[in-house]
Amino acid sequence: MRVLIIDPIDLSGEAHLREHAEVTLLDEASQDEIRRAARSADALITRSRVPDDIFKVAPKLRAALIHGTGTDLVPLAAATAHGVAVAHLPGGNAQSVAEYCAMAVLMLARNITAITSALRTGPWDPARRLGVHAHEIGGMTAGLVGVGGIGGRLAKMLRNGFGMRVLGNQRRLDRLPGEAKPADLDRLLAESDFIVISTPLTPQTHRLFNAERIARMKPTAWLVNVGRGPVIEEAALVAALRERRIGGAMLDVYEHYRLEPGHPYFSLNNVVLTPHLAGMTKESRRRMGRQAAEDTLRMLAGERPTHFVNPEVWDLFSSRFKETS
Repeated sequence: MRVLIIDPIDLSGEAHLREHAEVTLLDEASQDEIRRAARSADALITRSRVPDDIFKVAPKLRAALIHGTGTDLVPLAAATAHGVAVAHLPGGNAQSVAEYCAMAVLMLARNITAITSALRTGPWDPARRLGVHAHEIGGMTAGLVGVGGIGGRLAKMLRNGFGMRVLGNQRRLDRLPGEAKPADLDRLLAESDFIVISTPLTPQTHRLFNAERIARMKPTAWLVNVGRGPVIEEAALVAALRERRIGGAMLDVYEHYRLEPGHPYFSLNNVVLTPHLAGMTKESRRRMGRQAAEDTLRMLAGERPTHFVNPEVWDLFSSRFKETS
């Protein structure tokens, strides 16, 4: 069996795979490089978006494992049509992402980025004076858009750990954790000092934060996005930041996976940018690497994965497995 790892996983998971399969490892590969490497593979593991035609150009593929929660990295309809089982790892990095969000709230409230930059490039006293813009977060309001594994943990951290008021918005408001008070989106936008997005990308959440909704935020509010980039209309956010209509933002995901040189965000001093690493810690990588290896081998053995994304493919997948066997 041949397994293609498109983005490096924890060495323990890679070693487990190598005990049972031939492994090809890519790193920061182009879409054409992924296509070429996938042609001889039986399964792939990815943290990046794969080409939309991957299952057409790589007909041997039988299984795809998304090394994360989101399911938009693999063309699901095409996978199902080609009899490819797709699995993902929900919750594997939820603690790491929730801690990143708590860090973001603290960094933004204490004006840390501006202060450290000023201290590196100028005199002590002007940098110290920037501390007058800092805030205590106790008593402030955090609005969580998406309160699943990540949002639920974050609600407990912010409410129980820092004494913040927490509002929550999701499809089922009756399923919010006790630390988050239910709120419709308009109320959440109007009342929150921090808005944290951890919702998945769906037709309903695509550009959920458009110009109209961003305009409903407090002029002092900060926006944090660890969900999916296209949940925010990027041009609208750039305009709001440039015109100082909101306090600022901290972003880990973007409309396109990578920020190209010269992107408008780089010219703004009220946005903190990180390269899609909110869930990337040694602990989460170790957990997820081992689970990714085990679920990939499970699918290659003709068994159901732990977290099946397209269970409707099962009959076609099973018939392909029998033919190959």
